[in-house]
Amino acid sequence: MSKVIITARAHQALMDKLTQKGYEVINAPSISYQELSDSLEGTEGLVVTTRIKIDRQLIDKATELKWIGRLGSGMELIDAEYAETKGIKCISSPEGNRNAVAEHTLAILLSLLNKIHSVQKELIAGKWLREENRRTELSGKTVGIIGFGNAGSAFAKLLYPFDVTVLAYDKYKFGFSKDYIKEASLEHVCRYADVISFHIPLTSETHHLGNDVFFRSLKQKPWIVNTSRGSIISTIDLKTALTDGLISGAGLDVLENEKLYSYNDQEKEMFHWLLDQPNVIITPHIAGYSQEAFLKMSEVLLQKLGLL
Repeated sequence: MSKVIITARAHQALMDKLTQKGYEVINAPSISYQELSDSLEGTEGLVVTTRIKIDRQLIDKATELKWIGRLGSGMELIDAEYAETKGIKCISSPEGNRNAVAEHTLAILLSLLNKIHSVQKELIAGKWLREENRRTELSGKTVGIIGFGNAGSAFAKLLYPFDVTVLAYDKYKFGFSKDYIKEASLEHVCRYADVISFHIPLTSETHHLGNDVFFRSLKQKPWIVNTSRGSIISTIDLKTALTDGLISGAGLDVLENEKLYSYNDQEKEMFHWLLDQPNVIITPHIAGYSQEAFLKMSEVLLQKLGLL
């Protein structure tokens, strides 16, 4: 019997369907790299997230592997190019959580503009401040979207009722302008956007795209939102942009280092500084973590594998 190893938390529907299709399912959401390496004999499929790096060493050891399925988006921890030279199919399921990411992005943005998170802190401290908390409306603004794939386009769709202009930049996608959505260069996004939201994969091209040069090219003092990957933005340069008034604030669902227990003194200081800012929101990489997406990602994976 062929084996599938699931290396992260997945919906029960995934295990049930794989079992129905005749697979021996090993549900091991806490499995370590070494434990996975030692368990690959007879494995036809792997289901992964961002917990374990699927590198050449693992791929070479998995001599019977036919497919690697990624729950969610982002393939940076899978050496997909090498896997495909071995005849191993690599698929992801961003369609499953794109709506969740889009809604979370909008929630962060509206919370920043309406000062909801910072007002809560003031109320806890016994402060009832009205004049100091005049808000900024999203309606009528120009929203820049960097990356117009699954999540970026889903976010743009949610913006329709706000009567905004969307300037969308995607280096690898064209011909998607429609109504309030306009294709734009990165330069135009930086020049005209009141909000800039990142929806791109982490690659050698996009690593630290949000750096000091980027922030100093911004003209409208925009709000920055990142629900893609932490290393898209340089945290040090983000802090400088905040202190120098180059941006109005930032909403981050992802960080360069999300393992808080591993922080050195400098990282701890930076993290707590960001948390102390009234114009910064940080959430713990939960943009794609809705109840609905938990099921949908498994369904999309099964569908792409021809098992649904």
